[in-house]
Amino acid sequence: MVTEVETQEGVKSIEKLVSQRDLIVYNDDVNTFDHVIESLIKVCRHESEQAEQCTWIIHFNGKCQVKRGSFEKLEPMCTGLLDRGISAAIE
Repeated sequence: MVTEVETQEGVKSIEKLVSQRDLIVYNDDVNTFDHVIESLIKVCRHESEQAEQCTWIIHFNGKCQVKRGSFEKLEPMCTGLLDRGISAAIE
Protein backbone atom coordinates (compact mmCIF):
# COMPACT_ATOMS: atom_id res chain seq x y z
CA MET A 1 0.00 0.00 0.00
CA VAL A 2 1.31 3.46 -0.90
CA THR A 3 -0.07 6.70 0.50
CA GLU A 4 0.58 10.36 -0.19
CA VAL A 5 1.28 12.64 2.75
CA GLU A 6 1.26 16.42 2.53
CA THR A 7 3.80 18.11 4.78
CA GLN A 8 3.49 21.53 6.43
CA GLU A 9 5.49 23.12 3.63
CA GLY A 10 2.91 21.91 1.11
CA VAL A 11 5.29 19.43 -0.50
CA LYS A 12 3.88 15.99 -1.10
CA SER A 13 5.90 12.97 -0.18
CA ILE A 14 5.10 9.34 -0.77
CA GLU A 15 5.41 6.81 2.00
CA LYS A 16 5.36 3.09 1.47
CA LEU A 17 3.55 1.31 4.27
CA VAL A 18 5.31 -1.97 4.97
CA SER A 19 3.25 -4.75 6.42
CA GLN A 20 4.85 -5.66 9.72
CA ARG A 21 4.88 -9.33 10.71
CA ASP A 22 5.94 -11.20 13.84
CA LEU A 23 8.43 -14.03 14.17
CA ILE A 24 6.99 -16.36 16.80
CA VAL A 25 8.92 -19.12 18.59
CA TYR A 26 6.91 -21.91 20.21
CA ASN A 27 7.67 -24.02 23.25
CA ASP A 28 8.54 -27.70 22.89
CA ASP A 29 9.79 -30.50 25.08
CA VAL A 30 12.90 -31.13 22.99
CA ASN A 31 15.16 -28.08 22.95
CA THR A 32 17.15 -26.95 25.97
CA PHE A 33 17.12 -23.40 27.29
CA ASP A 34 20.77 -23.01 26.29
CA HIS A 35 20.08 -24.12 22.71
CA VAL A 36 17.17 -21.69 22.30
CA ILE A 37 19.15 -18.83 23.86
CA GLU A 38 22.17 -19.52 21.65
CA SER A 39 19.94 -19.75 18.57
CA LEU A 40 18.19 -16.45 19.29
CA ILE A 41 21.58 -14.78 19.70
CA LYS A 42 23.05 -16.21 16.50
CA VAL A 43 20.01 -16.24 14.22
CA CYS A 44 18.01 -13.24 15.44
CA ARG A 45 20.97 -11.20 16.72
CA HIS A 46 19.52 -10.85 20.21
CA GLU A 47 21.62 -9.69 23.12
CA SER A 48 22.10 -12.49 25.67
CA GLU A 49 19.68 -10.92 28.18
CA GLN A 50 16.98 -10.46 25.54
CA ALA A 51 17.40 -14.06 24.36
CA GLU A 52 17.12 -15.35 27.92
CA GLN A 53 14.00 -13.29 28.60
CA CYS A 54 12.36 -14.53 25.39
CA THR A 55 13.22 -18.12 26.32
CA TRP A 56 11.51 -17.77 29.72
CA ILE A 57 8.43 -16.26 28.02
CA ILE A 58 8.40 -19.18 25.57
CA HIS A 59 8.66 -21.62 28.47
CA PHE A 60 5.86 -20.10 30.57
CA ASN A 61 3.48 -18.82 27.86
CA GLY A 62 4.03 -21.43 25.17
CA LYS A 63 5.26 -18.89 22.62
CA CYS A 64 6.96 -15.52 22.23
CA GLN A 65 7.19 -12.88 19.53
CA VAL A 66 10.98 -12.64 19.15
CA LYS A 67 11.22 -10.22 16.18
CA ARG A 68 9.00 -7.86 14.22
CA GLY A 69 9.61 -6.74 10.66
CA SER A 70 8.85 -7.36 7.02
CA PHE A 71 8.39 -10.89 5.76
CA GLU A 72 11.58 -10.54 3.72
CA LYS A 73 13.58 -9.70 6.86
CA LEU A 74 12.02 -12.41 9.04
CA GLU A 75 11.98 -15.31 6.56
CA PRO A 76 15.72 -16.12 6.75
CA MET A 77 15.56 -15.95 10.57
CA CYS A 78 12.57 -18.28 10.67
CA THR A 79 14.36 -20.73 8.37
CA GLY A 80 17.49 -20.52 10.54
CA LEU A 81 15.51 -21.36 13.67
CA LEU A 82 13.67 -24.20 11.94
CA ASP A 83 17.00 -25.59 10.71
CA ARG A 84 18.12 -25.70 14.37
CA GLY A 85 15.02 -27.72 15.32
CA ILE A 86 13.17 -24.82 16.94
CA SER A 87 9.45 -24.40 16.23
CA ALA A 88 8.94 -20.99 14.66
CA ALA A 89 6.51 -19.25 12.33
CA ILE A 90 5.89 -15.85 10.77
CA GLU A 91 2.47 -14.45 11.60
